[in-house]
Amino acid sequence: MTPPFGRALCAMITPFTTSGALDLDGAQRLAAHLVAQGCDGLVLSGTTGESPTTTDAEKSALIAAVREAVADRASIVAGIGTPDTRHTVDLAREAEKAGADGLLVVAPYYSKPPQDAIEAHFREIADVSELPLMLYDIPNRTGVRVEPETILRLSDHPRIVAVKDCSYDFLAAQKVLARTDLAYYAGCDEHNLALYAVGGAGYVSTVSNVIPARLRAVLDAFDAGDTAQAARLQQQATPLIEAIMSAGLPGTVTTKALLTALDLPAGPVRAPLRPAGPATTDALLALHADLTRT
Repeated sequence: MTPPFGRALCAMITPFTTSGALDLDGAQRLAAHLVAQGCDGLVLSGTTGESPTTTDAEKSALIAAVREAVADRASIVAGIGTPDTRHTVDLAREAEKAGADGLLVVAPYYSKPPQDAIEAHFREIADVSELPLMLYDIPNRTGVRVEPETILRLSDHPRIVAVKDCSYDFLAAQKVLARTDLAYYAGCDEHNLALYAVGGAGYVSTVSNVIPARLRAVLDAFDAGDTAQAARLQQQATPLIEAIMSAGLPGTVTTKALLTALDLPAGPVRAPLRPAGPATTDALLALHADLTRT
């Protein structure tokens, strides 16, 4: 099956000005750059996009601006997850009006609802929008798992078409892949190739903000039948992936630090996040330089 949103999706940061306002010009420039470097799609207002600290109006304005910048050259998937079903439904409608192609819907967080309530939450959103949905399973942030059995039941909804998998449960992902037509996207960059190799659709990647062409090359090599080269490319990117995603700071913080050092639109993070220090930025820049020389 052709993946519904493409293979190489970037979980795009949300650029802000130095004063902390939404930087729509920067968002358009970054979006155009990412698409030119091989991204099939852009996921806006997800975890990496600092969705908890952007307003509903900012989310809609970001979708419209990025749509204008990339036109039909890439899909736009709008993050609309909140812990409130009614609010999430409102965001789904607004994202559709603003020009999104799909919706990224995280499990409702903080309240820790049981699985039947999580299923009802997703179904209500899928029922009110004409856009296809990507379920987002990231239990270390939401406090709840979207269990494989719940995903299997939800797969019967015609507008629930994909999963962004940040569960770190590789066996569960394969079980759902074997029993449904859902497009499974790796949500953890260290799993990009592994999930793709067992039938995944591609990735929704934070790290692709800074190395979009390199991560796309992993999938291209695999598709060309050069699995050894795909493995080499994934392994070469591992030090930078680890530094961005597993070095004790949120990926948004490290990604924005590196983008700024590379003179690409990013700007500050919003509180309660705090910026990376000079030592962290220097280390990221060194790893990026090492990778791009190989």
